[in-house]
Amino acid sequence: MNSVHTQTITPFLWFDGQVEEAIDFYMTIFANAKKLSVMPGPNGTVMGANFELNGQRFMALNGGPQYKFTPAISFYINCETQQEVDQLWEKLSAGGRTDRCGWLQDKFGLSWQIVPSALPRLLQDKDPGKRTRVLNAMMKMTKLDIAGLEQA
Repeated sequence: MNSVHTQTITPFLWFDGQVEEAIDFYMTIFANAKKLSVMPGPNGTVMGANFELNGQRFMALNGGPQYKFTPAISFYINCETQQEVDQLWEKLSAGGRTDRCGWLQDKFGLSWQIVPSALPRLLQDKDPGKRTRVLNAMMKMTKLDIAGLEQA
């Protein structure tokens, strides 16, 4: 009998000595978060860890200063309500920086997109004029505002 192996893809995050701080930070933001395992390093430090946020597994390594995060890779969070957008925006951007169109970088330099589920629906409206107005409204926003998008 053949055994079937289901391959998974897990984001692997490279930090410069901040693995524990980063995981603790993310665990305060996402209600469904857990630390799965910790790999000890020399002298009581942490070399790496496995953790989960809302069912998505991550691996993290204290790899050193050689590599930095860039916006070329980001994590997209689909939000149902403006309250969810607002809360995630405030928490994830604390100590980091905000960018246009719902993008931000957290204090570790990791990029996130905080996007209301209404946006893709509005960008696919049957009225091409509405799609254009929504796109133009989005391009002027930093944190995305559902009411502002819907009124465009």
